[in-house]
Amino acid sequence: MVPIYRTDGEWVAVYEKGHLFNIDGEWIGFIRGREVYDPGGKYLGYLSDDRRLLRARSRPRLRPRQTPPSRPKSPGIPATMPLAPMLPSLPYSTIDLFEEFSERLSFVSDTRPDME
Repeated sequence: MVPIYRTDGEWVAVYEKGHLFNIDGEWIGFIRGREVYDPGGKYLGYLSDDRRLLRARSRPRLRPRQTPPSRPKSPGIPATMPLAPMLPSLPYSTIDLFEEFSERLSFVSDTRPDME
């Protein structure tokens, strides 16, 4: 289990076996190579070497929607993770998706239809 950090050093997600989960254990995406896609197969960004989810600030080139894998079982999320390493600031051309679009990545269950 690999921790994923936000640029300010906060632990926000984990990567395990090709999948990305938020700290509540909800599946928020899958990874192909270094590219990250949401559960519907839409491109989000890429996983950087320093364990951040990043994307170019300008509109990324249109990428074909990927066929998502079946929903994985939620991993046992630990209560704490090691502190983040000193993360360098990002150039203006790059954004941290957990800072710019946190509502899209943190509260996936709010976007699902109710069971009623």
